[in-house]
Amino acid sequence: MTPTLRRPRSLVISVAVGALVVAVVVGVIAGTSGIAPGRVLYEVLDRLTPGRLRSGLNLRERNIVWELRMPRVVLAGMVGAMLSLAGASFQGVFRNPLVDPYLLGAAAGAGLGATVAIAYMKTLRNSWPVDPIVALGFAGAVLAVIATYFVGAAGGTRTSTSLVLAGVAVTSFATALQTYLQRQDDDTRREVFSWILGRLNTATWGDVRLVAPYIVFSSAILLLYRRQLDVLRVGEDEADALGARVASTRVWVVAAATLGTAAAVSVSGLISFVGIIVPHTVRLLGGSSYRRVLPLSLLVGAAFLILTDTFARTAAGGDNIPIGVVTAFFGAPFFIILMRTRSVVR
Repeated sequence: MTPTLRRPRSLVISVAVGALVVAVVVGVIAGTSGIAPGRVLYEVLDRLTPGRLRSGLNLRERNIVWELRMPRVVLAGMVGAMLSLAGASFQGVFRNPLVDPYLLGAAAGAGLGATVAIAYMKTLRNSWPVDPIVALGFAGAVLAVIATYFVGAAGGTRTSTSLVLAGVAVTSFATALQTYLQRQDDDTRREVFSWILGRLNTATWGDVRLVAPYIVFSSAILLLYRRQLDVLRVGEDEADALGARVASTRVWVVAAATLGTAAAVSVSGLISFVGIIVPHTVRLLGGSSYRRVLPLSLLVGAAFLILTDTFARTAAGGDNIPIGVVTAFFGAPFFIILMRTRSVVR
C-alpha cells in the first residue's frame, strides 16, 4: 500500500518541478531584443558550469540577460510562489476555498502605503536606502492585517467569521483613504494605477535580495503547518477535540502568510487571482490534502507567474502589459467557473 500511495505523489511533484524549470527557461530566453534563444542558454550554462561555452553575447546582450530578464524571472517566481502558498494557507485556515491572500486587508493596506509614498515622498526616493513605495507598501499591508486582527476581536471572541468581516471593514476604510489621496494630481493617479495593476517590469536584483528573507521565512512556516491545516478541515470544534491548537495555528498561519504577502506586493504591486487559480488547479491535479496542496502551490505558483509575466512582456512586441491585467484575464473566468461548479455540487 505505501509504495502505491507514494508514487503518484512523487510523480505530481516531479511534474511541478519540471513545469517550473520549463517556465524559468522560457522566461529567460523569451524577449523582444532579438537575442537568439540558443545563445541565451549558452550564456546561462556558461555562468552555471565551469566549462566555457562561448555564447558570443556582447556586453549589452549579457546585461539584458542578467540585469533585466533574470531578476524579473526570479522575482516573478518568488511572488507567484508566495501568493499561491498564502492563498492556499488562508483557504485552509478559514475553511473557505474562495478566499485569497488579500482577505484580511493586505492589498488595501499596501495600496494605501504605496499611494502615500507616490503622492508625498517623490523627492525622497533617491535618499532612502529602500524605495519609499516598497517600504510603505510593506508597512501598510502589515498594519492593515494587524488592524483587522484587533477589530476581529472587538466583540470579545476572535473567530474566522469575525476576522473576515473585520477584513472587509478595514479594506473599505483603506480603499477610501487611498481614493482620496489619488485626487492630488494626474501624475499621482497614473502612477498609483500602474502600481495597482502590477509592476514586475521594474524588477532588480535589489528587489530580490530585499524580499527573499521574508518570503523564505514565511514559506517555511506555512509548510510546517500543512498537517495542522489538514486537521482543521474537519471543523474548529472537532479539531479542538482532536487536540489541535486551532487558535495558535490560525495566528501563525495568518502571520506568516501576511508577512510573505506584504513582502511580495511591496515589490510587485497588486497581482490578482494568483492565490485562487493556483491552489484550485493544484487540488484538481494532486488532491485536497494540504500536505500536497501547499508545496505544489509553491512550485506551480512560481511557474504560473513566470509564464504569465513572460506573456505580458512579449505579447505586445515589447510594450509591457500590466501583469495584473493578464492574471485577471485568466483568473476571472476561472473564478466564475469555480462558483458555478460549487453551486452545481450543492
